[in-house]
Amino acid sequence: MAETKLIAVCDDEAAIADLVAQLLAQGGFEVRTFYAGADLLAAAAHEAFDLVVLDIMMPGMDGFACCRELRRTSSVPIIFLTAKDEEIDKVVGFELGADDYVVKPFKPRELVARVRARLRRSAPGDAAGRAGTQLLEARGVAVDEEAYAATLHGEPLALTPKEFAILACLLRAAGRPVASRDLFEAVWGEEANAQSNNTVMVHIRHLRKKLAAIDSSQEFVETVWGVGYKLG
Repeated sequence: MAETKLIAVCDDEAAIADLVAQLLAQGGFEVRTFYAGADLLAAAAHEAFDLVVLDIMMPGMDGFACCRELRRTSSVPIIFLTAKDEEIDKVVGFELGADDYVVKPFKPRELVARVRARLRRSAPGDAAGRAGTQLLEARGVAVDEEAYAATLHGEPLALTPKEFAILACLLRAAGRPVASRDLFEAVWGEEANAQSNNTVMVHIRHLRKKLAAIDSSQEFVETVWGVGYKLG
């Protein structure tokens, strides 16, 4: 039987902290709840948490400072759960060592899925570490070309072959924009024509819809005007 994972939840708003703890407990996790960063750090000194869900805007020690202190001694996965949705806040969070960033208000199913996905990635012998596996991954989106499987935050994506190939192309580009013409030629195996841009656009729209069904808090496939598309 798999070992129950121990999750720490820290948010100064008790109602939110308790709700998150309840959701995770219903998902089969053991949960410790904290309402101040200092209390979390004190507990982390003698408890081995498998993952931390951490608010940013807390009095006294904020989440950024708490994350910085945790990273001095631990590589525990950290997910920020916060109302701060500016890009600069996300950049700071990731630079401090956070593994994921969820903006409030959040979808309960999405949060639990992100926790599960992050735990899988940090587990020894997971898919990312299998020799020979063609795993492409960025921002919670993963494509396993060997297993012909695509997921978002660990949730399966039911993609058509063309959608799967488009997503794989965008992941291989590692954040660089891919021209619509290049996507068409790579995925359809034909020379681009007058209709190819529209064909790609329709498939991108369907792909975005399927991604948004799991996580609508952000746009994963971005349009780069005059160029094409990228996994933002």
